[in-house]
Amino acid sequence: MVSLLALFMGGVAGLRAMMAPALATWAAALGWLDLSGSYLSFLSSNWAVLILTILAVLELVTDQLPNTPSRKVPQQFITRLVTGGVAGAAIGIPHDLWLAGLVSGVLGAAVGTYGGAWARAKLAESFGKDPPAAFIEDAVAFVLAFIIILLLPGAPAV
Repeated sequence: MVSLLALFMGGVAGLRAMMAPALATWAAALGWLDLSGSYLSFLSSNWAVLILTILAVLELVTDQLPNTPSRKVPQQFITRLVTGGVAGAAIGIPHDLWLAGLVSGVLGAAVGTYGGAWARAKLAESFGKDPPAAFIEDAVAFVLAFIIILLLPGAPAV
């Protein structure tokens, strides 16, 4: 279950690079994801929550700009692999599965990057323009990340 959640959170990073670590920091700060004693324990700090939330919001804005590079160029792709891996590792840490979470997050990010680009292109084609497709992708990334966080074993029952 943990590796599957990490895989899907990696997929979120493939859609929106900063969304996955931002939601992981919120889960850690709320005590739903116990990162204490790990190399990623800093993710539960208020500073990490603030910085990654700002970066996630900025990414939502800059993604709408016409000069934003493709998610498939090396620097964008590598960023998504890294953020997916970090978020996946964070999900795995409380269960001593950080490596499985890391690998799952990276794999999910790769699939999310290419699958998201394909889906967005198809949506944009059907709308005849990109902005509606981008907004739908934003919503899917956020909702998926939020559901993943709620499915964490440490999250409160809803």
